[in-house]
Amino acid sequence: MLQLGWKAGPEQYPPVELLEYAEVADKAGFDWIDVSDHINPWSEAGQAAFTWSWLGAAAMRTQRIILSPGVTCPILRYHPSVIAQAAATMTHLAPNRFALGLGTGEALNEFAATGQWPSYAERRDRLIEAIKLMRALWNGEEVTFEGQYYQTQKLKLYTPPASPVKIIYSALAPHGAEFAGEYGDGLWSVGGKQPEIYKGIIENFEEGAKKAGKDPSSMHRIVELNVAYTDNIDAAVQEYLKYWGSTGIPAMYDEKIYTPKMSQENGEVVGKDTVLKTGCFSPKIEDHVQFAQQYIDFGFDCLIFHYSGPDQRGFLERYASEVFPKLRSLSKK
Repeated sequence: MLQLGWKAGPEQYPPVELLEYAEVADKAGFDWIDVSDHINPWSEAGQAAFTWSWLGAAAMRTQRIILSPGVTCPILRYHPSVIAQAAATMTHLAPNRFALGLGTGEALNEFAATGQWPSYAERRDRLIEAIKLMRALWNGEEVTFEGQYYQTQKLKLYTPPASPVKIIYSALAPHGAEFAGEYGDGLWSVGGKQPEIYKGIIENFEEGAKKAGKDPSSMHRIVELNVAYTDNIDAAVQEYLKYWGSTGIPAMYDEKIYTPKMSQENGEVVGKDTVLKTGCFSPKIEDHVQFAQQYIDFGFDCLIFHYSGPDQRGFLERYASEVFPKLRSLSKK
């Protein structure tokens, strides 16, 4: 079944205001909230509240919507045992409506907080080891773990998960998607790339899942999509550039770019035309339906919509009431 979600941006909004929007999304009919987990924003104009505190508050302020970090990096800034405990707690605060998005991080958060920024290959290996440790802890037994990167000594979660924790593994390119299938319970990706990229991502994800003895058709396939459903496209683009301009720069995910100022400077090369190519910026319902359809056709079953403003509340209410009925009808055909 197709699920439709909202990208909550603590890099842009103060935490209390963002909670108010979460309530609106829940009541409007969104299925999923994906909230970034950053210690630094993408620009100096931004915010950076602590996501795990916010998730706990959001659990108390919402009723039905699924909550997940999108995504947490449990390998440097956090020890994986801490994220295992945090995720287990969330299953009690939001029963049967929590998922754990995981990825290999950005220097903007990890190097800034720890002074460490290993190669992608090492970060990937760390993530795989972290997942193994977290899954062991979620069993509720004492765990003495002797890994290459992480160790525990007779550690036990005395508040184990109330329900299984699904790990949604981030893969932005085909080469990482096999690991998502093998070690995760689902796939997390982002929009705005060429169709052949998604073909490779889905194929490798399915191959990895089958390698691990899983049925890929039963696993979540999530994609974040930039949208603006408004007549004032220029204002929407300017808000995106102000807070999120560098997010489409590949170097942000590989190089040692570790302060909001450095991130913002990298984003200055991004112009309006580039932003418009990343998603659907249109006041027309049919444009948004056509845009979403291509990602459904690629094989994604959960579309997370990211709108950077202005008027976030109005967007949530209008998109859910005007665009969602058309999108939900696609999955019934």
